[in-house]
Amino acid sequence: MSSLFRTKSIEQSMRDTDEPGHKLRKNLSAFDLTVFGVGVIIGTGIFVLTGQQAAVNAGPAIVLSFALAGVVCALAALCYAEFASTVPVAGSAYTFSYATLGQFVAWVIGWDLCLELALGAAVVSRGWSAYLQELFDLPSWLAGDQARPDFGAAFIVLVLSIVSIVGAKLSGRVTGALVVIKVAVVLFVIGLGLFFIKAANYHPFVPSAQSSAKESGADAPLLQVLAGITPQHFGWFGIVAAASIVFFAYIGFDVVATTAEETARPQRDVPRGIIGSLVICAVLYMAVSFVVTGMVHYGDLNTAAPLAKAFDLAGQGWAANLISLGAVCGITSVILVLLLGQARVSFAMARDGLLPPVLAKVHPRFGTPWVMSSITGVIVLVLAAFVPLSELSELTSIGTLFAFVVVSIGVVVLRRTRPDLPRAFKAPLVPWLPMLSVVASVWLMLNLPVITWVRFLIWMAVGLIVYFAYGMRRARLGTERGEAADISSEPTTPST
Repeated sequence: MSSLFRTKSIEQSMRDTDEPGHKLRKNLSAFDLTVFGVGVIIGTGIFVLTGQQAAVNAGPAIVLSFALAGVVCALAALCYAEFASTVPVAGSAYTFSYATLGQFVAWVIGWDLCLELALGAAVVSRGWSAYLQELFDLPSWLAGDQARPDFGAAFIVLVLSIVSIVGAKLSGRVTGALVVIKVAVVLFVIGLGLFFIKAANYHPFVPSAQSSAKESGADAPLLQVLAGITPQHFGWFGIVAAASIVFFAYIGFDVVATTAEETARPQRDVPRGIIGSLVICAVLYMAVSFVVTGMVHYGDLNTAAPLAKAFDLAGQGWAANLISLGAVCGITSVILVLLLGQARVSFAMARDGLLPPVLAKVHPRFGTPWVMSSITGVIVLVLAAFVPLSELSELTSIGTLFAFVVVSIGVVVLRRTRPDLPRAFKAPLVPWLPMLSVVASVWLMLNLPVITWVRFLIWMAVGLIVYFAYGMRRARLGTERGEAADISSEPTTPST
């Protein structure tokens, strides 16, 4: 039982990063990390959730929902920033957990991150294919929701998997180009939309609360099942309800922490990348939601393409194709960064022996975990091409929130167990800020449907089987300590 909670020292984690054959190339800057963060955060959320949640839950006060969700993310982001600057090792929450809460918790969170990142990449790939099909009017059998297999989704996963193998720096440049395009489109939406704002559309800014019908069965939020709470639309409760949903538009900043080992100056640049990307995206989200609810009445925005609908109603239908182009570019960068993050989490687990060590091989020329990147690409490609994943997309959200909880707790634990560690960045108000992050994350998890919790627990159960059958027995931390104990117990022969 003691082996379940053995921790891996920070010093050992740092030494592992210099092992021949397992050493990643350090060539990323704060700018690269910020680009990665913006690249993965700004995706379908800004093009869809802004209008939908205004129409369903918050009205023009959707601006406040995005602000509230941004604050919740900021709590977790500060914890990630402290950890990533103190332990600049690939693996993000997995590595942080191994250093503070032990091997078993590290495995659980690593397995959880595999679900979050790989499934997220597959889901977003299908969204990319749908936007591409609409933009170029492609045949329904080739790309889009009806395609089986979805050749469009498979194509983009294949291309971006190759890019991720060639190098993190190249991935950063590709992501940077895509980020420039989609941010330009977002700024265009804001700038053009300002000319069509009507003050009457902001009244009332917080619509009167309305009781909504309770969901039944497995589709009901867990909080409703446990507490019998009747959900509400609009009003202040509606603002909070919308925040629990638009929160998921911020998911991705934690992926920046997975590239800490490939950053030239991680102690300085990783916190800047995490916090900088989150702030940029929060400002853009709030600005877009303010503009779109000012252009048309919020009740007209409950559609799959609310931004395009807003410009259509404003007599500017020509802007719809430009918005679709921005969506395609936005989603492309999301897929790429998720593939990068997934490969590096699994690479860190394999380097520790919890997965087969062959998966931790680094390409001699490109300096990337090419074996794990290839396997990740194949798995995501198959999922994206053949499996309808829309109903499983909320698993990405619960996985992310669970990681937030573990990292927030880990910051408090490491402050107490290793106060001597140099910390280039320190989260403020510890332990109160991390505990607030835990409470906020758990609250959002409770607002997810029961069926999402069931699927999440099934995935975790599979992970436990893999851990006890392989990972616990093969972990390097255990075998190295065993070898050291055997050596120390060998009888010594007196010298003559």
